[in-house]
Amino acid sequence: MTGSAGGIGSAIVARLRTEGFEVEELDLATGFDVADPDAWERVGPVDLACLNAGVLTGSSDIAELTDEQYRRALAVNVDGVVLGVRRLARVMQPGSAIVGTASLAGLTPIPDDPIYGLTKHAVVGFVRSVAPQLLERGIRVQVVCPGWADTALMDDAFKDELVEQGYRLLRPEDVVEGVWAAYRSAEAGEAWIVQPGREPLVYGFRGVPGPR
Repeated sequence: MTGSAGGIGSAIVARLRTEGFEVEELDLATGFDVADPDAWERVGPVDLACLNAGVLTGSSDIAELTDEQYRRALAVNVDGVVLGVRRLARVMQPGSAIVGTASLAGLTPIPDDPIYGLTKHAVVGFVRSVAPQLLERGIRVQVVCPGWADTALMDDAFKDELVEQGYRLLRPEDVVEGVWAAYRSAEAGEAWIVQPGREPLVYGFRGVPGPR
């Protein structure tokens, strides 16, 4: 379980323990860097892996984006998923599952943080693309796409701005329901949407027009 120390992460951990799982917490707060390939080499097989680590850049203006903000977002949000899935594909047993946390920002534009949107689109596309080969190994991979949640990932000013724009913030526990629904699904490569006041639901990708 990566990103376990955050609001959504700690809520996922609590739910998994309630469901009888023994949870290994992998978080920068406990010395685990999801962007470090060597760190992943120490991870063994599990029945369920939740890849939840994520950061915002804090920059809405692309002209003002710093190299550090850009690289950190890519390292945590994209490398943390790709490296994790690569390692887990090598060690997980058939019947196990991986659930990654993306965002509605992986399905829709997010002018408030374009690089965050870039990384979450990457996570959604990667999960959908890698799902068939993992399924051949007996491993299901899914992705959860929640709206904005009331966590420490956002500062108070950003939360206030979202509320002013008409957004309803999710509780971390709401996102957990999406993670659990994705895990319990018999399918693979799905993107599960979590929105306030709704049950988690699978996003229907319409596909692209074929050649004439």
